[in-house]
Amino acid sequence: MLNWDTMFASRSSRMRASEIRELLKLLDRPDIISFAGGIPDPALFPDQEFKQAYADIFESTAVNSALQYSVSEGYKPLREWLVGQMVSLGIPCELDNVFIVSGSQQGLDYLGKLFLSPNDTALVTWPTYLGALQAFNAYEPAYDQLTPSGNRTPESYRAAAAAAGGKVKFAYLSADFSNPTGETVDLAGRRKVLALAEELDIAVIEDAAYQSLRYDGEPIPPILALEIAEKGHINDTRTIYCGSFSKTLAPGLRVGFIVANAPVIRKLVLMKQAADLHSSTINQMAISDVAERGFDAQVAKIKAVYMRRRDCMLAALQKYMPKGTSWTKPEGGMFIWITLPEGMDGAKLLAKSLETAKVAFVPGKAFFADGSGANTFRLSFSCANDQMIEDGISRLGKLIADEIGG
Repeated sequence: MLNWDTMFASRSSRMRASEIRELLKLLDRPDIISFAGGIPDPALFPDQEFKQAYADIFESTAVNSALQYSVSEGYKPLREWLVGQMVSLGIPCELDNVFIVSGSQQGLDYLGKLFLSPNDTALVTWPTYLGALQAFNAYEPAYDQLTPSGNRTPESYRAAAAAAGGKVKFAYLSADFSNPTGETVDLAGRRKVLALAEELDIAVIEDAAYQSLRYDGEPIPPILALEIAEKGHINDTRTIYCGSFSKTLAPGLRVGFIVANAPVIRKLVLMKQAADLHSSTINQMAISDVAERGFDAQVAKIKAVYMRRRDCMLAALQKYMPKGTSWTKPEGGMFIWITLPEGMDGAKLLAKSLETAKVAFVPGKAFFADGSGANTFRLSFSCANDQMIEDGISRLGKLIADEIGG
């Protein structure tokens, strides 16, 4: 018999199924209340706006270019709109600084491929976005813990990277309402990350997938904006800003973007040409049309709904969670992070919860590059109505209390 395992590249051994992707299958089970999927509520998609956008494309001469091969950099009117958006965030840039990808997940994969040789080190937070770990794993890196509020020395990072057989190449973080914790890096923490990157001479990958979803608190400038203010021009910066329309308009169209200095963008364009030539042109055109006509109104609509659901979940947690548990209080995004008493295991709790309480969540261990965090789990409130939240958190609180007491 043919043994495929002997033929696969060594990097394939680091590929793992996403626990979140597997848990999303539970959304089809009517008996399960799911707080697992970190996905937007489809009831909030601007479906009529997209219906009109696609109709307009097919009823015009633009349909020929929409269905044809296109440039790898991305649809020019969409990139021009993004230039305007970036300026509003304190990130003045030009067309050559904006690159369209097939969802920001593809952008993370490209950046892993661009920077990481086997045994190089990626700095990530503990915990961090699981999809980033999956994207980077294919390039066989080592990981070290990024602590934006800490005081670890650059020398210690260099030494650890050398011991792993490579160099530190980048720091990856989500500064606003991160997946999975919902936490935000404060201004001082962002400046510390930039200072560390300067000392180590590495890139900073700023994952801004949830940046638009702030419900309260004062906005903090993106890391890239801080660096541009310090250095004067985007082409002199080391921060790479990754954005997405998945959380604001529609994830199924797979349109994301990267904003960075021109030399990095040029390299990414070459990678795009070798991988899939370009992202779907017609989807980019539709996104561009819908964004130009009403992006701010769409964001305001979803923020109002998600903020209410966040508040409902925080109130339910306060009401039903037993002593010994703690949770984050996010100012935006889609997630709340639960910490259980030491010794408890989120994965074992999930197995029991699915069997008895009929509530799904994501165990926290998968979000830690070092395999720690067993006593944590992630809740998402984006697709749950008030009654689901009340019932689900009540059941979950009782289950946890029984486990603590048992």
